[in-house]
Amino acid sequence: MAKAEQVLSLEPQHELKFKGPFTDVVTTNLKLGNPTDRNVCFKVKTTAPRRYCVRPNSGIIDAGTSINVSGQKRRLKAITCQCPAPVASVRA
Repeated sequence: MAKAEQVLSLEPQHELKFKGPFTDVVTTNLKLGNPTDRNVCFKVKTTAPRRYCVRPNSGIIDAGTSINVSGQKRRLKAITCQCPAPVASVRA
């Protein structure tokens, strides 16, 4: 099987960081960029939906453009969470 081509650029590249205080909902942003010459479909897969959500969690990014995705961490008593949020993409 051939190695999948990198279709999206992510900023930050490796992880989202939520900064407290965590007494209420905390929001951070992820920039998804499409450096290709074709539209790209994306989906952010949340592995802990009770702890955080992502909006929009799916969509289409036009060729050569980027969008901002908002991650919201819900208020919790215990804030020890390292939850992966893989981003899947495919050319449209």
